[in-house]
Amino acid sequence: MKISELMAGLIQPETTKNKYSILDGFSIWMSNEEAELLERLNKPVKLRHLSEHDQVRVQSLIRKSLVSKVGMEDPTVVANEKTK
Repeated sequence: MKISELMAGLIQPETTKNKYSILDGFSIWMSNEEAELLERLNKPVKLRHLSEHDQVRVQSLIRKSLVSKVGMEDPTVVANEKTK
């Protein structure tokens, strides 16, 4: 028996409040504030135009690979299409 077959019986897809998941059965946890910010990032936004609080949340979303940062001098943040 393969490990994936064994794990398929053990791991049940969990129902999460947030709809963002990488694979079936695996989801990325995020706070309500992060989920709300991700919903607002429907178009590219300059990082400097966000509040300091939102910039911290964006950095967290970047580490979770839900948002991409483009550019070095004046970065722009973009929500990844796979999360929509």
